[in-house]
Amino acid sequence: MTHSEENYLKAIFHIGKGGVNEISTNAIAEQMETKPSSVTDMIKKLSEKNLVNYKKYKGVSLTDTGKSMALSIIRKHRLWEVFLVEKLEFSWDEVHEVAEQLEHIKSEKLIDKLDKLLDYPKYDPHGDPIPDKNGNFKVIDKKLLSELSVNDKGICVGVKDSSSQFLKFLDKNKIALGDVIEVIDKEDFDGSFQLKINANSFNVSNQIASNLFVQITE
Repeated sequence: MTHSEENYLKAIFHIGKGGVNEISTNAIAEQMETKPSSVTDMIKKLSEKNLVNYKKYKGVSLTDTGKSMALSIIRKHRLWEVFLVEKLEFSWDEVHEVAEQLEHIKSEKLIDKLDKLLDYPKYDPHGDPIPDKNGNFKVIDKKLLSELSVNDKGICVGVKDSSSQFLKFLDKNKIALGDVIEVIDKEDFDGSFQLKINANSFNVSNQIASNLFVQITE
């Protein structure tokens, strides 16, 4: 498997909601920032290796083997993110690009030892679940903050946008995973929110609220 092939499997997994849904080559091209013709060439290679199901004009999905490989890559990526934050003191907005390089390391023994060193974490620094070595992972029942109503309360458990710019915004405003968020008011005009976060008041745009995941609490 080349790095490029692994990146395609990971992209198909994410776009296809676990690789099950059939997705278009155009959607993959947009995600990979490349030409649809290049995607078609790669999909044919992956199909020949029995990693994707592909029928012209009908879309692409992962085979069981392809899904297993995609989950392995995702597991490595997210474990490396935890390692970079917990052991090397990277900030959470710095780790994605480094983990993109480290995820292609082939040694399963190394990854198993890394998992043990980190005490088998269930989630990465952005709140995304980490698959175990068998591809199993725990999914949190979560909603976007923008979907909440006035007086709803929840715990911040993840981000939809993991870009460096968004994560730096959260750091600047001291918003982090584990924070208790309560919706005090919601503006009908622009969908902005007045929030209480750990007893502090905040006003955030609908764009911000649409990129924060919360787990509802009573």
